[in-house]
Amino acid sequence: MPITNHNLWRAKANDTFVSSPLKGNLHSDVVIIGGGYSGLSAALHTAQQGMSVHVLEACTVGHGGSGRNVGLVNAGLWTPPDEVETILGQVAGIKLNHALAAAPDLVFSLIQQHQIECHPLRHGTLHCATNSAGLRQLKQRLAQQVKRNAPVTLLGASNTEQRTGSNQFLGALLDPRAGTLQPLNYALGLAHAATNAGAVIHTQSPALTYHHNGQHWLVTTADGSVTANKLIHATNAYDTLSTPNTAFTSVHYAQFATRPLTAQQRKIILPNGEGCWDTNQVMSSFRVDESGRLIIGGVGSLDGKAKHTHINWAHRQLKALFPHITEYEFEYMWSGRIAMTTDHLPKITRLGNNGIRLYGYSGRGIGPGTTFGKAAATWAMTGNEDHLPIAITEPKPESYIGLKTAYFDMGATLSHWLGRRY
Repeated sequence: MPITNHNLWRAKANDTFVSSPLKGNLHSDVVIIGGGYSGLSAALHTAQQGMSVHVLEACTVGHGGSGRNVGLVNAGLWTPPDEVETILGQVAGIKLNHALAAAPDLVFSLIQQHQIECHPLRHGTLHCATNSAGLRQLKQRLAQQVKRNAPVTLLGASNTEQRTGSNQFLGALLDPRAGTLQPLNYALGLAHAATNAGAVIHTQSPALTYHHNGQHWLVTTADGSVTANKLIHATNAYDTLSTPNTAFTSVHYAQFATRPLTAQQRKIILPNGEGCWDTNQVMSSFRVDESGRLIIGGVGSLDGKAKHTHINWAHRQLKALFPHITEYEFEYMWSGRIAMTTDHLPKITRLGNNGIRLYGYSGRGIGPGTTFGKAAATWAMTGNEDHLPIAITEPKPESYIGLKTAYFDMGATLSHWLGRRY
């Protein structure tokens, strides 16, 4: 029987990174709220620059999106680069595009430098066209990437089938800069690297309040507080504080992992280990892990009434993509939340004097989160905002958040209820 709502990444994690909750009142150069990719990258790079830094994590390291995502280390954003430059303006858009195109280089270099055991595999990603409209979209993306000298290639249907093991796609955009990893182990590795550099991480320490008292930031927890010169808020979609200034829509994403495939199946299905997602409006993904488990993902939550609709969709999706897999079961099922901004671009907003908030990776947490965290560390050290990949803006609350979340959930549920019924 499947282990419903049990996270594969948590079950196969190297360790749990045991640390103590915050107790007492402390002072630090920098206080970081959130122990995911952004917060841990910021902590590591801040500590490496000789600054004192405390991280407050509400639960455990990687509890949020950093321990629940697909594990794709993408180059760039879901939003095409031309559109990024249209939204931000050419100069600012080029700056963000360049920073995030280099994100996989940063991630894989950190893994090598700190010997993080997270099964990194840099064999690229495949953006797969499910229909003719999707193929046209990939051709447009190819032209934009080629214009920027990116080493991407558009594969035909035959080559796509050879690489994926599925005949359901008309083509795929191969990006060799990208790759896959075990996402929670990467977060745990960043946490160990940060503490080795001198950062202090307090788990089970949700921030209850934070404000600037005129001289310092004061962040309180149930059993203590931290005053600091700089504040980096990095909880993304998992903020523990209820605030009217929420600036993104929460989108749920579910994943389903089989038992390890047979040796013969592994020769056919993603033999090179690329991570994949498709061009459908309600996007889905698939990849294999280091043990050969096939992992199917799609928009939707396993914590609500539509749980069984998403589970049934995952079964149909697997059978449609890989009909030769006749015997299988989903051993693990879990879901998480994505912080989706209106323009699908990440944000850095100003919280006040010497305080910033990082969020809005819209499903691209590993590369952008690591990159934004490192940039935030440089900002904390120098105060120079020019090093940030995107300009700091004033907080702007998202309108109709509840309705938008319901819209995404309802759309995914309807799509999954109707989809693949043949």
